[in-house]
Amino acid sequence: MRRVSGPGRKARPKLSRATKVVPRGAVWLRDHAVPVQRWVVHAPHTLRALVRADEIWLVVLAACIGIVAGVFVVAMNDATLLAHRVLFRLDNDGRLSGLSSVDPQRALLVPTIGGLLLGLSGLLISRYVSGRPVDPIEANALHGGRMSLRDSAIVVGQTLLSNGAGASIGLEAGYTQIGSAFASWIGRSFRVRRADLRVLVGCGAAGAIGAAFDAPLAGAFYAFELVIGTYSLANLAPVTLASICAIVVTHALDGTAPSLDLALPATLEWRDYLPIVALGVISALVGIAIMRMVTLTETIFRRSRVPGWSRPAIGGLIVGALALVTPAVLSSGHAALRLGLNGAFGIRQAALLLLLKACASAISIGSGFRGGLFFASLFLGVLTGTLCGDLLGMLTTTSLPPVTCALICMSALAVAIIGGPLTMVFLALESTGSLPLTVAVLVASVVSALTVRRTFGYSFATWRFHLRGESIRSALDVGWIRNLTVGRIMRREIRTLRSTTSLASMRRDFPLGSEHRVVVVDEGGRYAGIVQVPELHAADHDASWLGELLHYEETMLLPQMNVKEAIALFERAESDALVVVDNPDSRVVIGLLTEQHALRRYSEELDRSRRELSGES
Repeated sequence: MRRVSGPGRKARPKLSRATKVVPRGAVWLRDHAVPVQRWVVHAPHTLRALVRADEIWLVVLAACIGIVAGVFVVAMNDATLLAHRVLFRLDNDGRLSGLSSVDPQRALLVPTIGGLLLGLSGLLISRYVSGRPVDPIEANALHGGRMSLRDSAIVVGQTLLSNGAGASIGLEAGYTQIGSAFASWIGRSFRVRRADLRVLVGCGAAGAIGAAFDAPLAGAFYAFELVIGTYSLANLAPVTLASICAIVVTHALDGTAPSLDLALPATLEWRDYLPIVALGVISALVGIAIMRMVTLTETIFRRSRVPGWSRPAIGGLIVGALALVTPAVLSSGHAALRLGLNGAFGIRQAALLLLLKACASAISIGSGFRGGLFFASLFLGVLTGTLCGDLLGMLTTTSLPPVTCALICMSALAVAIIGGPLTMVFLALESTGSLPLTVAVLVASVVSALTVRRTFGYSFATWRFHLRGESIRSALDVGWIRNLTVGRIMRREIRTLRSTTSLASMRRDFPLGSEHRVVVVDEGGRYAGIVQVPELHAADHDASWLGELLHYEETMLLPQMNVKEAIALFERAESDALVVVDNPDSRVVIGLLTEQHALRRYSEELDRSRRELSGES
């Protein structure tokens, strides 16, 4: 039976598309909502109650997430190594970048065909899947940890195809994507609180990075610095346990890489720290140049007349051509990094490889291959450090050997591109076990981070958010500001009067003390202005003239504005209350918001966010 509005039923104001209610279990991306609840099967009520009531069960849930993240890492790594062995006809373990040469035909054909398959599959997927996938940083910053498991599975498939075909990108972005998405799915199935869901997403990322590098502290601080955005004692147990459990799984499945065996100095002299600071600055500048190069490559491909689906194929062909010079540009670069740390590259070879690898990575990402720059930044840092170490040895009397410079720049360049100084410091410590080197890495990483912050202002992830128009500088939860919209906090039940109503009638209907203000609309129901009731009763006003009493005729709030934008508009208008209209064209009044109420709600949410960050809630 169809329901219609009648005399006894108030008709609801028609809202514009921007003000429609987001479906439960969906998040807004640009101008559409992406469902993330569709594939969620809720856990039994008893288990959900346990997880919400006692944080120890949240820690247990984090351990399970770490176990699954470790399995994902091993499976993805083995899949790409198998693809390398089959597609490039290798007789080793599948490490492409360590080869001295590669079959020219396969070097050209495999990345090209892989790029073509990636482009065509992306074209097909776009017909059935709307929107773009949300990564862990964006999910925690804007959407309270909500990620789509389906979209993340697609990202993983595209990452495997890209890396398996030899594109010069790493798997770490895929590791964290699927680990965090699974954590988000589990958290939503247990209906955990928003703050707890953000922590679980960090647990998935911690397990992924910890398992990838056999470094539990690096994995945990990757989550703290980059995915959760803060460190607190309340987050320590679940995040570190997830990272440890993931590593235990990789050891059980024999999925860990052999450890580094390097000859490092037992101590560093005080005069070595000036070159270390210089290495930090150089690494930061190289990192900024690489990020700019990626953006330039994307711009060139986007402005070209080449169809989007064919761009990865063109990028793959270029990367394959670079691989004819040296196969070290292919794939992540694990084997080549170990060769660099063992002193296999001279000064000329390191300089050439630095240029080729940077170009290959920029072209791979810019043309549309799926992956990240995590491991590429480590490899590029080793090459930068090798080059700088050899130059220092030639030009100065420093006691820093090239391998030490390589490790310092490895971490400092990764800090410049990825962010997370403590993540890279702990990665260096867990990889080498050298405390003097760790102190040097800490100094260079801090200098690198400060240089990038002062001269560029973004990491690679936040730089790409900036290019998309998103004001995200970290994973700190700012989504609550966007969710706290005018439409949510406005008062909907308001009385309006026609502009043709006489002042005498208005004074009779609104005596002093009954209301503070009256909203006036014209004959067409469009917003005309606000009349202050005290002014309405002032004796010096002509009873036939209403126009002089109207205020804020062109100042209106929109329901999709967030509370911060509303407060700014209150300040500009110097008003303590403003009308909310559905859109600026129709000007249909749908509510009223006072500055006092907006400030109170903003203060409440800000305090709640502060308590979550400090672990009080």
